[in-house]
Formats: sequence, C-alpha cells, structure tokens
Amino acid sequence: MRYDAEHKQKTREMVLKEASRAIRAEGPDRVAVAGIMAKVGLTHGGFYAHFASKDDLIAQAIEQMFEDGRRRLAKSTEGLSPTEGLTAYIDFYLSPAHRDSRAMGCPLAALSADLPRMPDPAREAFGRGVASLAGRLADRLSAAGLGDAEALASSVLSELVGALSLARAVADPAQSDAFLDRSRAALKRRLGLESRP
Repeated sequence: MRYDAEHKQKTREMVLKEASRAIRAEGPDRVAVAGIMAKVGLTHGGFYAHFASKDDLIAQAIEQMFEDGRRRLAKSTEGLSPTEGLTAYIDFYLSPAHRDSRAMGCPLAALSADLPRMPDPAREAFGRGVASLAGRLADRLSAAGLGDAEALASSVLSELVGALSLARAVADPAQSDAFLDRSRAALKRRLGLESRP
C-alpha cells in the first residue's frame, strides 16, 4: 500500500518524537530502532523509508529535540519583557519539574555526557542546537541590557546545564534540590534579576 507525502511526513514526525523521548531517557547508544518503531506501531522494516541509518535517526532526533525546546521557550516567554523572560527561563530550567522530566527536558543536560562518543552527525546536530540556544539566550541578555551577551550566554548556559545535570545525578533529594535552588538564586543575582519583575 502506498501512502501520500503527508502521511509519510506524519509518520516520520511520530518516529522522531518517540526517538527523542527514548534518547533522552536511555541515552543515544542504548536505543533500539525496533523498539522505537514498535512504540509508534510500525515494523522495523518501515524504518528505512524514513531514515538512512540509526545514526541518521539519532542526528535528526537531536535536531528535533532542540526545535521542540525552541518552541517551548518561545511559548513560555511570549509577551514577557526580556528580564521577565530570562527569569522565567531560569526558573523553569532549574525547577524540580524539569529535573524530573528527563524524557521531555532539555537535550543539553540529557545528552552532554553521551555525545563525545557518538558519530559526527549526532555531534554536529548537537553543536548546531547548542549554538542556536546560546544565540537566543544572548539575544535575551542583550535585550535586557547586559553587556558581552555572547560570552555571558555561554557561561549562563553552562551553569544551567551543570546544575541540572548534578541535580539529576545525586541520590539525595535534599542535595538535588540544593543544586537547583542555589544555582537559580546565584544566576539571578549575577544577572541582576533578583529585584526585577
């Protein structure tokens, strides 16, 4: 049975969504194509109608993760001033809800430790996603009147990812919450967001 281009695109999007979830939850080297296809109700054989290889799927799923994150950020900060948007982003990123939702959270914290061992296409997709996110963050920092926004964005992004990664890694809930709370407060203090609305 032949399907039209719209059906093929929708199927591809379902596979990418499931692959994104699985990669975040299990790591890119532990996902199985057959398992992803089964979750969306398709056979393993249908995989090659959409992707050249597992490496191709992983690279495209990483791109999808960053695109989903971009849309979530835009939606959650819509209508907010630059400082309100920065505050909202920091509050979201360093929240217990984000820490606890590995399968839907930011790909930076979920994948940073795995990517150095991945093939170049995955690393390149990840690099493009990081650059895009850092650029959007720099734009917001600049609009908020903060100088050297590009360097500051790299530093802020590193602290966000580091704090979230540590909060996810430790077993003690109090220690995990402390990583989130202290980093959230320190970032806001450093960016002068404590007293801003």
